[in-house]
Amino acid sequence: MGIKRGTTLAAAAIVVVLAATACGPTDDKAADTTKPVGAAAAAPDYGQAPAAAADGAAGAKPAGQLAAAPNDQLGQVLTDSAGLTLYRFDKDTAKPPKSNCDGDCEKTWPVVAAGDATAAAGMDPALLGEVVRTDGSKQLTVAGWPAYRYSKDAKAGDVNGQGVGGVWFALAPDGKKAAKAAAPAPAEGGAAEADGKLSVAKDPKLGDHIVDGKGMTVYRFKPDTQWPMTSKCVGDCLAKWPVVAPVEKAKDKGIVEKNYTVLNRPDGQKQQSVDCWPVYTFTGDKKPGDVNGQGVGGTWYAVSPEGKLITVQ
Repeated sequence: MGIKRGTTLAAAAIVVVLAATACGPTDDKAADTTKPVGAAAAAPDYGQAPAAAADGAAGAKPAGQLAAAPNDQLGQVLTDSAGLTLYRFDKDTAKPPKSNCDGDCEKTWPVVAAGDATAAAGMDPALLGEVVRTDGSKQLTVAGWPAYRYSKDAKAGDVNGQGVGGVWFALAPDGKKAAKAAAPAPAEGGAAEADGKLSVAKDPKLGDHIVDGKGMTVYRFKPDTQWPMTSKCVGDCLAKWPVVAPVEKAKDKGIVEKNYTVLNRPDGQKQQSVDCWPVYTFTGDKKPGDVNGQGVGGTWYAVSPEGKLITVQ
């Protein structure tokens, strides 16, 4: 099979950093407000994926008929004929194609054998290729990137390998890292307009705090930093704490406008920040008004309209 080489992507760091010129040092060092929680020394709940297993699947298996499977968090994800997610490794290269996953790495991330792969519907067949590994075997490539499965994905649709170590990512059908496209801007005055803004809600205990366009509570992660603007929530952490997508500043009500910027994450997602602090929602909140994420792990807190942590219980 021929190889269509993709553009080499720089290796993503475990943390997500944006050195935005608009985000500078501030007097708000602790960035906390109101009463501190007693268990302030609790260990951070990073939500990271567990350490890789020492024994993975033995032998390389072909992919068969590929498919583009929808995923709520990642959009279109490339899967094999069994529905298992295919991944790429940031320490590999696509131009020229080269795999840098051998030994124990290969046990945890079984390679996808070349020779029996059919492009998914709507996918350019020219993106499929192969690379010869150091042991002489041939591995499937997608836009030049060697393809793998993850030994901890037990069933079709699992994406447990997404973001592991900050270097493993699900493949999109075009060979890029799978990432959900931003929703198109709604028409002026349209019914969906309310989903594209942040606003202020009141809670009996938390007081005024920021919510998204659906009324869901917005949170900050205490290990994140403001300067440089950094998100330390990666991998499995993002499955619990989805990023807040960019919103229209002009539609906000009562939210601080200082350093209202967007963080470009290496996984392809764009994340809204308030006063240069990345913000998130919590999957444990099921309806508007829920604040189930407040104080989780001693590291997750609701956000005041000034962008500060609300550290009350």
